Amino acid sequence: MAPTQILDSPTAPVATKPVPQNGVANGNGVSPAANSSSMVGPDEIDCARPMKVIVIGAGISGILASIRFPRRIPNLELTVYDKNPEIGGTWYESRYPGVACDIPSHVYQASFEPNPNWSKFYSSGQEILDYWKGIVAKYDCRKYMKLGYKVIEARWNEEESKWHVKVENCDTKEVTEDTSDVLYACIGALNDWKWPDIPGLQKFKGKLLHSAAWDDKWDWTDQTVGVIGSGSSAIQIVPALQPKVKHLENYVRGQAWIAPPIAEHEVRRHTATGSNFNFSAEEKREFTEKPETLLAYRKKLDSEIQSMTKVTLRGELSKQAAADFTTSMSKRLAKKPEILKKILPSFAPGCRRITPGPGYLEALAEDNVSFVSDSIQEVTEEGLITSDGTLHKIDALICATGYDTSFAHRFPIYGVRGQELGSQWEDYPDTYISLCTRGMPNFFVAHGPNSALGVGSLSIVLERTCDYVSNVIAKMQRDRVQTMQPKQESIEMFVKFCADYFKNTVFTLPCRSWYKRGTVDGPVAALWPGSALHFLKTLEKPRFEDYDFTYVDGAKMAWLGNGFTVCEREVESDKSKYLDPESVDRPSLTVPVYTG
Repeated sequence: MAPTQILDSPTAPVATKPVPQNGVANGNGVSPAANSSSMVGPDEIDCARPMKVIVIGAGISGILASIRFPRRIPNLELTVYDKNPEIGGTWYESRYPGVACDIPSHVYQASFEPNPNWSKFYSSGQEILDYWKGIVAKYDCRKYMKLGYKVIEARWNEEESKWHVKVENCDTKEVTEDTSDVLYACIGALNDWKWPDIPGLQKFKGKLLHSAAWDDKWDWTDQTVGVIGSGSSAIQIVPALQPKVKHLENYVRGQAWIAPPIAEHEVRRHTATGSNFNFSAEEKREFTEKPETLLAYRKKLDSEIQSMTKVTLRGELSKQAAADFTTSMSKRLAKKPEILKKILPSFAPGCRRITPGPGYLEALAEDNVSFVSDSIQEVTEEGLITSDGTLHKIDALICATGYDTSFAHRFPIYGVRGQELGSQWEDYPDTYISLCTRGMPNFFVAHGPNSALGVGSLSIVLERTCDYVSNVIAKMQRDRVQTMQPKQESIEMFVKFCADYFKNTVFTLPCRSWYKRGTVDGPVAALWPGSALHFLKTLEKPRFEDYDFTYVDGAKMAWLGNGFTVCEREVESDKSKYLDPESVDRPSLTVPVYTG
């Protein structure tokens, strides 16, 4: 969709725009010019004001923005920056063996691009990346993207009411500056990986890797390998390495629930004991030839997953889930029941992230795998020394130890009066419905604080987040809004809602989790306070009354324009489009019944 051309009306009066007084910004983060009274602008009421949007990140959220924004916001200039040389975000960066989605493939995809050809129930990271590359090609998204460009600073300019963004070319290290009306951060929650804080780690003379910075050339055949962690990455790496290594030691200091397969009835139709399976050529052909069959399959899986949220509430359902998980884990560790005693949590399922972990427990039960629960005291040149004094000699050490989950330490973001977002969020990352915060005008976040899901598919949430932000930008354009940010009251009410909701869930039980920024008993800063369906309903229609606004040239009624519409200055244009059949809203003969 080509940008709408804005033409000057030859008969419209030209407003005199006041000049800022001494260039001093006021407390709202905008110049006095933006607050002063003036005549309305010369443009027609439906003349699209030019908008510039910078998106940071070309992962799923950035891709969705490059599809939705140009099609919903006329006269838009859009630039998507990403530090990587290719699109995909976490699916480009995560290349460790066994990397895959931990919910079914048919649930984790764009709602508008159903894929009938997923090879597995849980698809590999490479297949997911290829899927999104195909979407980028189909919708011609690359023309908006500048790959290999790393954002190193974003700063709000109060006089201009614009974001100034410093960008570094990852090859030449040249730094340039770009500006925008709106800044949309699509950098994700799990992006900034870090080494574990273990004494002597860098002394190790063998192969040292982090799961988020994998060496594709490394061959682990016949190696003695140590893997630190039992999170989502570790439980994929262990079964992927086990068949080829000489010996593998999994160092686990905590406990973890490994869930039975999601949609177990569907899994058991294909495999008697495993958690993953390949779709047959016949199944994929039927999905391709019969879209209604594919839709029914997707809806069945989605509905089952969306029905699981109540398990995260404290009570009988949580206790039943614990019993079911224990039975499943016991069967899968039948060869080494001693591991069950060490890994079985004392907290309820869901306090830490739940994953089905296809093949993980089965790999732990193999003869060439050791489960080490003693804490690591230090790393030497040869290996690791655990708390019992044992030296574990290894050839390679893999740290599957996670990310910085503080949400604000990737690069400095300076808002009103130079307030830095990382400092503002040091104690707790307070937001309004996970999307924005005070002191950062025209700034929105995808998959930021309080946006992850304890249960459900994140892909549809990212879609609806993009829809919400596109609606906001469209309002700014339509109503000549210069700045918008959530009211302090709106943020405080959301923070209180989060606290009230989570106190009745398993997430606030004593367990160390990235949901609580790596703490045992801190506030839940990562998860949405409700079900996935609740999140989608929240994002459906922006409550603009929860925001503070300033307007271009300080004219709150500037959206009325000059009293005319665009078509009236075009001699041959249709002045009665409202009579076209597609424009007429014909009422139904019956009134729908509300079902709740």
